[in-house]
Amino acid sequence: MRKRIILFLILDIILISLAVWLAFVLRFEGEIPAQYINQGILFKTVFLVLLFTISFFYIFELYSFHWSYVSTAELVSLFEAVALSFGFSAVLIFFIRTIEGFPRSVLFIAYFLIFIFSGGIRFSKRIYLQVYKKQNIAEKEKTLIVGAGDAGEEILRSISASDSYYLPSGFVDDSSVKQGITIHGLKVLGRINDIPRIVREEKIEQLIVALPSAGSQAIKKAVKIARQAGLRKIKIVPPLVEIINNQASIKQLREIKIEDLLGREEIVLDTKSIEDFIHNKKILITGAAGSIGSELSRQIARFKPSLLLLLDQDETGIFNISKDFRNLEIKSLIADITDRNKIEQIFKDYKPDIVFHAAAYKHVPLMEEQPDEAVKNNILGTVVLAKTSLKYGVEKFIFISTDKAVNPSSVMGATKRIGEMICQSLNQKDSTKFISVRFGNVLNSRGSVVPVFKEQIKKGGPVEVTHPEMKRYLMVTSEAVLLVMQAAALGNGGEVFVLDMGQLISILDLAKELINLSGFEPDKDIPIVFTEPRPGEKLFEEILTAEEGTVATENKNIFKAKLSKVDEDKLYSGLEELKKAVVLSDKKKIKDILKTLVFSYRPFSKT
Repeated sequence: MRKRIILFLILDIILISLAVWLAFVLRFEGEIPAQYINQGILFKTVFLVLLFTISFFYIFELYSFHWSYVSTAELVSLFEAVALSFGFSAVLIFFIRTIEGFPRSVLFIAYFLIFIFSGGIRFSKRIYLQVYKKQNIAEKEKTLIVGAGDAGEEILRSISASDSYYLPSGFVDDSSVKQGITIHGLKVLGRINDIPRIVREEKIEQLIVALPSAGSQAIKKAVKIARQAGLRKIKIVPPLVEIINNQASIKQLREIKIEDLLGREEIVLDTKSIEDFIHNKKILITGAAGSIGSELSRQIARFKPSLLLLLDQDETGIFNISKDFRNLEIKSLIADITDRNKIEQIFKDYKPDIVFHAAAYKHVPLMEEQPDEAVKNNILGTVVLAKTSLKYGVEKFIFISTDKAVNPSSVMGATKRIGEMICQSLNQKDSTKFISVRFGNVLNSRGSVVPVFKEQIKKGGPVEVTHPEMKRYLMVTSEAVLLVMQAAALGNGGEVFVLDMGQLISILDLAKELINLSGFEPDKDIPIVFTEPRPGEKLFEEILTAEEGTVATENKNIFKAKLSKVDEDKLYSGLEELKKAVVLSDKKKIKDILKTLVFSYRPFSKT
């Protein structure tokens, strides 16, 4: 960086001096009169112009940016710097008369030449790369860009300014007003539906999808048509939320991920309300080493809490997540949420303002086999945390729930519904506001279907799908977490919020899409086989019971479930019975008690 600055500084001094000398030469038709040299007018002019021009170049940061990516913005900065330098020089020479006998036209010529010379040297690398690119066309792959908007234009500029293996051949865009227009010499060749024709005519070898702010339906459509046209090399610009959150740059092309093809539209957030809710607060996150808890920790950190308390039983997970926070005060806590004394000591020592309770046992078949552990962690642990929060005056307690809590067929789902009921019952006991948030399966979370399918594909198959009709609501982790934070900020206490989870996704379609993304063809390269639903699994999950309805909130992606009042006497007597059954590890008794507490619970049965 420093070497580049020094190089351009030296070049500018030489070129500016040359421009002033040439201005005198041109003004006097090739021969500078001796008086301008003998009286030092030429040298004074050079010094004055150098002083102002170099100063304004520095002020306008013309030594700071990367000249491989120089654009019209830098050209405008150069023009402004030259214009201001000219203005200051003119004031000193013509009005204050710093240099007597100075020919006025020389200054105009000099600054015109400075603009040409300085601009030329700065654009030289880009011009060279353009010429070099044309000389190496045979080594590059013809590329079609989907999206003729700002992202597509920036991708084209980035490719043009670098020695990449892409050879842009044109754009496609569904906007009527963009048809036939030219961007940096490349034409919009048609619409997304025209991709097969364009691929044939232009001999396209790969595709770049530059639609960061578009819904995933548009991306899915482009990818599907491109595959049908025989393209296998497809790259994508990161989505707008990643760019806004500084998680990625628009120039960082990556492979298509399953998240890009979910069919979900972009979520809208009120970041101001989230910031007001989180900023300078002490936040406790349970299950902080898990998929949801770790993402919650990262997203909450963006809003600068005064203290982030990361709590989990998983010491390795907590150790790993703790390394992500360099400029934030955090405290890593290893604890079991059922340990009342340890939890009380943590609240006494740190006095958290907000609690996000994400700790839970979530694997449905495992919890069917071990309902005592499900109850111990998901119910009794929630009671410990919730009552301790109440005791120590926590502002808000946010319980992370699931769509499996609705008409549950599994122990896990029933325990999460009881967790919601506990929060409902405690909400009006004191100042603490208890809020529950339901959402569906999270892509790429530990134990979820996507990593399992990927591992099966990696081994050459078969990919095992439980049932051809199996469907699930699927969310991206970051999206689910941001909506949880938004719901928490909106909540006034006692609510069960339901996130808009889009459309039910066919697990069979998901498996086929993952096989395609891996470069194979389903049932040709990688076979798909069907097993059967595991204990506790349903063919599809609901987000509400028949008795529940929803109420809209300020955010179109978040709804509020209308819930019946909790019978507290029945709930807490049932919890006491559960404690006894857990001590005895009486699985049948545990399931019977769950049925009495959650009237819609229908335990799994193969018959």
